[in-house]
Amino acid sequence: MSRRTLETVGAWLAGTALLAGGVFLVRTMVAIERQSTVDEARQADLIVVMGAAEYHGRPSPVFKARLDHALQLWKRGLATHILTTGGAGGDPNFTEGGVGQAYLVARGVPPEAVVIEPVAESTAQSAVAIREIMRRMSLRSCVVVSDGYHIFRTKRMLELNGIAVYGSPRPNSVPEGPLKWWLYTRQGVGYLLWSAGIVI
Repeated sequence: MSRRTLETVGAWLAGTALLAGGVFLVRTMVAIERQSTVDEARQADLIVVMGAAEYHGRPSPVFKARLDHALQLWKRGLATHILTTGGAGGDPNFTEGGVGQAYLVARGVPPEAVVIEPVAESTAQSAVAIREIMRRMSLRSCVVVSDGYHIFRTKRMLELNGIAVYGSPRPNSVPEGPLKWWLYTRQGVGYLLWSAGIVI
């Protein structure tokens, strides 16, 4: 086979792979959008709050909204335990998981009802830690609380090990306009890379 033929075949393969990746990304973004506004909250073994930024021991507005939503689900009796996730993110004194626990306990949740995951620095790391915590506690189902655009990817990562996962986005978590599609694209790329075995 000539060098020119090899180059042509290589270009065709690269183009095909790029097209396939583009189709996968678009389909994933559509699935992310559909999932983002669906509240599947129901009885489960655990409520999981995905971490977000904290500021010197106080949850950021986004994290607070997630925690408040989880608190309402817990008050409805959908689960007996809440799991708060998230590492330090560069803060030497606090972790997102720890801040989440303190916030919930201050609002009436018994300390023993809040489980902390204080190490993970990404969604993929959180998913691995959540699966291990649930395995140790013999739990098989959970309601995941996060922003709407984040639910699809989190669910897929947790479902990998047979966990029954129900998404419950915090209220008003889906922005409008270009920002929405930027977030969907970012989540779609993250899911595509994770599906290919690339964790970032």
